[in-house]
Amino acid sequence: MHRITNTGRVNLGHLFWLRSLAIIGQLVTIAVVQTFYGAHLPLAAMLTIVALEVLFNALTWIRVARAQPETNLELFGQLWVDLGALSALLFLSGGATNPFVTLYLPSLAIASAVLPWRLTVWLALFAVACYSLLTVSYVPLNMEDPLNLFEYFRIGLWVNFMVSVGLIGWFVARMSRALRARDFALADAQERLLRDERAVALGVQAATVAHEIGTPLSTIAMLSEELRDSARRDPHLAPYSADIELLEQQMTLCTSALARLRSRASGPAPRQPLDDWLHGFVEQWRLRHPHVRFELIEAEEHKRAGLFLSDPVAVGQILTILLDNAARASSDSVTLATLASQHLGEPVIQFDVRDQGPGIPAALRGSLGATPVDSTQGGHGVGLYLAFSAATRLGGSIELTPASPRGTHAILRLADTSAPESREKAAKTGRGGVAASVTSEKRA
Repeated sequence: MHRITNTGRVNLGHLFWLRSLAIIGQLVTIAVVQTFYGAHLPLAAMLTIVALEVLFNALTWIRVARAQPETNLELFGQLWVDLGALSALLFLSGGATNPFVTLYLPSLAIASAVLPWRLTVWLALFAVACYSLLTVSYVPLNMEDPLNLFEYFRIGLWVNFMVSVGLIGWFVARMSRALRARDFALADAQERLLRDERAVALGVQAATVAHEIGTPLSTIAMLSEELRDSARRDPHLAPYSADIELLEQQMTLCTSALARLRSRASGPAPRQPLDDWLHGFVEQWRLRHPHVRFELIEAEEHKRAGLFLSDPVAVGQILTILLDNAARASSDSVTLATLASQHLGEPVIQFDVRDQGPGIPAALRGSLGATPVDSTQGGHGVGLYLAFSAATRLGGSIELTPASPRGTHAILRLADTSAPESREKAAKTGRGGVAASVTSEKRA
């Protein structure tokens, strides 16, 4: 009398309901045999056993209501009581000659799969001992018409066979499903672990490089400052003033990137309104690609909605990879559009990146994001790989789709963390508030 959860474990709640069905079956069997087959059963003793089962089941329900994990010893005790009650009823109704005596087998088969082998051995020994005693000591089944005994035995065997087939078939099916689910979860966990290990390795390399380039950046910054001062005094350097200014801007970008890396290591960034964050982000990104024709399109609805980002640093990293790839693919036209929409019934912030580049080669669509790969623009796919990892960590996903008539269309969707349900979901998942899907269509 067992039931298996989705993870393949028996718990007390399932035992309670299966024991309830067993009690109903016992009462129906007693009534049918007594009424239709003219059997003279020791009703007082048998109903007393059933009443004790009902009392034990009520205590089990009280234990279930405590909502505490059960131990193997508790399950062992529950199954021991079930086998003991079955043995007592069989003793009062023919012992080993009762067709329902083989109900020991389904219980032992299920117990052997869900309990430690030592406890299963004890249960099996108990069942063997009970069966052996029932072959020599029992209350004979007394019927008014002895001819009914064969009919009862034949029908009882059929019912017993159907119950055994149902229990074992149900158990095997549930166990098979649980094992498949476990194998799938294990494979998924291994894949995520491998992806996380690669991301951590890349993060360590990035931190090492950031530490190493600190001193050269300081030297370059000092030299650029001296060049700017010299350009003010030396007319021969005056034509290079714009280039020196651009060099200083690029130096500022590098310094800002290192600062973001340090702040990211110290903890998550605070929540920011989307409008305030977006314009600062776009201004910083345009300094990275001053020669790219860029257009920002803002939807009116998200301006009115007052949307927030809980992890603007992570969002900026993913969006930077999208825009950088778009700029490398097509410097003629890169568009970033933002709007508020609904996704699976929840409010989301949507970033829409478009370019007019050559598009994604079909050979790369399946491998981009899964592992670093060489792209048609000379990159190695590390940015996309990190973006995929970041999207997965934020509870999202990345999808690659070519745009029409040419280029790539990238959509980044994030939960509106100003909504109470989004904050609650983010708290449960522990992902810092960015909990909805991230669907990004990126180029190689």
